[in-house]
This record gives sequence, structure tokens and C-alpha cells, in this order.
Amino acid sequence: MTQVTPDIEDFSPDDEIPRAPRTMLPDDWGMLAGSALAAVGLMWTLFFRLLPIHGTVGMWFLTWVVFLAIYRYVVRQVHGPLAATDRLVAAVLSSVALVLFAILLLIIGYVVVKGIGGITAAFFTQTLEKVGPLDPESKGGALHAILGTLMQLALTVVIAVPLGITTAVFLNEVGGRMARPVRTLVDAMSGVPSIVAGLFIYSAVILTLGWGFSGFAASLALAVLMLPTVTRTTEVVLRLVPGGLREAALALGAPRWGVVLQVVLPTARSGVSTAVILGMARAVGETAPLILTAFGVATINNNVFSGPQSDLPLYVWQLVRNSDGGQVQRAWAGALALIVIVLVLFTLARVLGRQRRSGRGGPEDVITSLAGFDAAFDRFHLSGDPDNQMTYDTADHRQDPNPEPEDRS
Repeated sequence: MTQVTPDIEDFSPDDEIPRAPRTMLPDDWGMLAGSALAAVGLMWTLFFRLLPIHGTVGMWFLTWVVFLAIYRYVVRQVHGPLAATDRLVAAVLSSVALVLFAILLLIIGYVVVKGIGGITAAFFTQTLEKVGPLDPESKGGALHAILGTLMQLALTVVIAVPLGITTAVFLNEVGGRMARPVRTLVDAMSGVPSIVAGLFIYSAVILTLGWGFSGFAASLALAVLMLPTVTRTTEVVLRLVPGGLREAALALGAPRWGVVLQVVLPTARSGVSTAVILGMARAVGETAPLILTAFGVATINNNVFSGPQSDLPLYVWQLVRNSDGGQVQRAWAGALALIVIVLVLFTLARVLGRQRRSGRGGPEDVITSLAGFDAAFDRFHLSGDPDNQMTYDTADHRQDPNPEPEDRS
């Protein structure tokens, strides 16, 4: 039998060292930069030297398309079709992410440039109660709007968070015939325009019940918008809790409500906190429902249940429509403060989302809770028998009326 010996020259370094398609070496970065330069040079030549067409947006879009084609061809020739497809998809997603990030930076930068001049000590300590059209920009501030935002947001959290978490627990832990209609209703509420929520509260609370404009009415409208965000996010988080934890608690004799309160919710604590913060960020920047519910006022209203009340979105909307330059400057300052609040909330949500489960929600405490169920239900069943003639067998969940004597030898 003849043995075929492969020629060493048939092997290449790429065949000897396997690596992931997305691994970028210095040569790969060179191919990326070369493809980009080739695409820019080709499109610049076509647009400004050969063809009678112009347009910056069109040129850059075609440059991006040509870059993708050149880059895929080059990678295919060097690394094969698998790596070429992977690099093409990575280039498309990275390009879209960079564009979105650039747009976000442009918006934030523009608001910072326009509003930084209005951020003074008076902005956080004064109201618009005694500010006229001839007063300088350094006089007057948004203290009443900031306090109104905090009070309305706090009341919104008190209303929406318990309802949202309870609904999520029902959908994920209880279920039944009503689960599908409730989930459909929550999904429908997620797409409700904010102005519709404001109109609903305006017609149902302000006109029908005659309560008038107030921060409480604004909180009700914001709660309608915040509720689906908290519910859907919490439901997704609860699905991530391992089913083995529930089964272990139930096997130890824990009731369903005890499993939810002592095992499921503590395990998903960081995710639930993220859901609440995302809901707050969703509600804090809404303007349309506040026009119909809070109405706005230039003074501080500490009673959230009576009388019109201002907040930052409504403060910005009312001042930016003014022809006075000082008022417009205050509006930009309010917009900057609002963006900072939203960015802080989203950043906090990301941090909590990545935070490892610690404290009460950690695995050690979950195991402690499960062990606590064993001891607690042992005591429960023993306490119901004054003669101590019944024991609770946690191994198979059966009560033994005639226990065998314990061997103490």
C-alpha cells in the first residue's frame, strides 16, 4: 500500500493557526484603511472630476457602499468567504452605530452650546414669578419646574411601579386565561401616543371628576406611559430567573407567594431596578400630556394634588415659544438640565443591568432562603400538633403520623 506524503509547501500559516473570523490583526486593519481610502478616492474622482453631478450626502453614501464592496472583496481574497461575510456584517453594524452615535453627540453638543450660558446659580434657586421681558438672563430660574418634576416623577413611580411589577409577576408566574389579554393590553399601551394619554386623563379626571389641573393629574398621565415599560422589562427579567430555584423552593413546601417574594424577586432585583429606571427615563421627558394636565405655572406649587404645577418639559415648551431672548436662553438651559437627568437615568440603568447580583439577590441568600423554607415549614407543621406526634418530611412532602424513633447511638 502506497502512503501519500503531503507536500509541506501546500500548507500556509493561516492553515496552521486557526483563529476566529472577527479577530483583527495589523494586516486586517491595513485592509480596512486601504479599502476606505480607495472608496473615498474613487468617489471623489467621479463626483468632482469626471461626472457632472454634485451632492455631499450622495457622495458619502455611495462611498460607503463602494467601501463595503471593496472591503468584502479584499477580505475574501485573503481569508475566504466566511471571514468576508463576517467582516461585511461587522462593518455595516459598526457604521450604523457610528452614525447614530454621531447624531447623538451632535444633539447633545448643540443643546450644551445653546444652554450652558443659562446654567447659573439663579437657575437652581429662583423662579419666574418676578421676571419680566426686560430682565436680564441672570435673573430668574427653573426652581419651580425642577421641584415640580421631582414631585410628579415620585408620584408617578408610586403609582406605576407596584402595578407594573405586579402585572409582570402575574404574566410570568401565574398565567392563566387572562394572561394573553393582559399581555396584549400592555403591548397596546406601549404604542399609545403620549398626547392620547394626556387626553384620556384630561377627559376622565379633569373634566368628568372636576379635579382641575394639578401635578397629580400629570402623574396619572405619566403613569399610563411608564406602566408598559416597567411591565414588559420586568417580565423579561423574571423569565431569566432559573426555574430550578422555583422548583427547589416549591419542593421544600414553600407557597407560591413565598417563592415569588423570597426567591424570584430577590434574584431579579437588579433587573427590576433597571426596569424602574428605564420607565422613569421614559416618563420624565414627556411634554404633550403635561400641557393638558399640569398646565404650568411660574411659581412654586408644593401641593401636587391641587392647582397647576410646572415641570421641566413644560417649562422648556412655554419659554422657547417666547420672542424674548432671555426667556429662550432659559428654555435652552432647561433642555440641558432635562438631558442631563435623562442621561443620568439611562447610565444608572446600564450600571445596574451589568452589576453582579450581590446582597439579598445573591446566590448565597437565595440558598439561605430555600433553607429557611425548610426550617420554617418544619416549625409550622410541628407547632400545629401540641403532642409533637407529627413530623414534616421535607424529602417527599408527606406527614408521618408515626415517626420512627431517632437512633442516637
